[in-house]
Amino acid sequence: MLDLTNIRADFPILSKKVNGKPLVYFDNGATSQKPQVVIDAIATYYQEINANIHRGVHTLSQLATDAYEKSRNTIQNHINARLSCEVIFTAGTTHGINLVANGFASLLQSGDEIMVSALEHHSNIVPWQMLCERTGAVLKVIPMNEKGELILSEFDKLLSEKTKIVTVNHISNALGTINPIKYIIDKAHQFGAAVLIDGAQAVPHLKPDVQALDCDFYVFSGHKICGPTGIGILYGKEVWLNKLPPYQGGGEMIKEVTFEKTTYADLPHKFEAGTPNIADGIALGTAIDYLNTIGFDAIAKQENELLHYGTQQLLAIEGLRIFGTSDEKAAVISFNIDGIHPYDIGTIIDKLGVAVRTGHHCAQPIMNFFKIPGTIRASFAFYNTKEEIDVLVDAVKKAKMMLS
Repeated sequence: MLDLTNIRADFPILSKKVNGKPLVYFDNGATSQKPQVVIDAIATYYQEINANIHRGVHTLSQLATDAYEKSRNTIQNHINARLSCEVIFTAGTTHGINLVANGFASLLQSGDEIMVSALEHHSNIVPWQMLCERTGAVLKVIPMNEKGELILSEFDKLLSEKTKIVTVNHISNALGTINPIKYIIDKAHQFGAAVLIDGAQAVPHLKPDVQALDCDFYVFSGHKICGPTGIGILYGKEVWLNKLPPYQGGGEMIKEVTFEKTTYADLPHKFEAGTPNIADGIALGTAIDYLNTIGFDAIAKQENELLHYGTQQLLAIEGLRIFGTSDEKAAVISFNIDGIHPYDIGTIIDKLGVAVRTGHHCAQPIMNFFKIPGTIRASFAFYNTKEEIDVLVDAVKKAKMMLS
């Protein structure tokens, strides 16, 4: 069992009041809160070792470089990447997806196929649509069912020798569905297709093993896992990263520059042009160390209890419907109340100190499938409590009574 009193004390913002009420923060799917150790890691960099990395012989530069590369090694070990150079620092999940999509422009021909799923965030749809426009490739979509699950029999039918890359999320941000990515990866590889997994919503809840999954790319953001905004990770198999051209040109990503020709640096620097987000890169390693201290088995147990308790309590409200009822699901409850717009519910319960997300959650195709404008999404983290869920339920009941 987690010691929630001590854990919550690690997060300064959780003691905050909003509109005169104790904060109940259920918008973890959008961004997680930050423990004091992560906040301190950022401050320590700027106060004690602030310098640019990889290029300086002076002491501060060497200290900053060591801290940054130590963070890369922490992340390598956390996701079980084979090599540290397979871990590329990015600005976040969206940046990582665009980096890969841009690289595939040189590998595709007209008529080749890119496959996404109906459960994707816009960040894992739009870059591939743009790539299709540039190359003449065709976008294929794995359909979903009423439970919010991918229809694997249709996925099997869509695969062909024309399929060059399959890109799906590990967990749906809008519904919480945990996708069967191992099946998808193995099946896609039978046709020679690469696979990119959007792990933005998965890494807060579980520990991905990229070698066991055998994915070709795995992307995620630091701010979803108690780390800072503006930092993320692209994992790529060495063989694939060597195939892709650089995404940006500039300092650090070069080996030699003349006006006649430029040669590129080895991995990972080939994809890390310019001065990186050093402080946040260091703090991301701190965040991962913090979560591993708590333990992902304990995190999963706590969040699973919150999911089941919250589902039970919310379904007791008359007229409430939950969207996303997959048997394999993360701690996300996306719901509406008959006849009431989700925005109106969200606005009222905010006055009661409850933070949830309302809208289409950058997943408009999902909302179109259910023929709704959006949902109210409560997304839980390990530091949340059942008592907070009770506050949410009471707030929703009050909002319903006011709006009915």
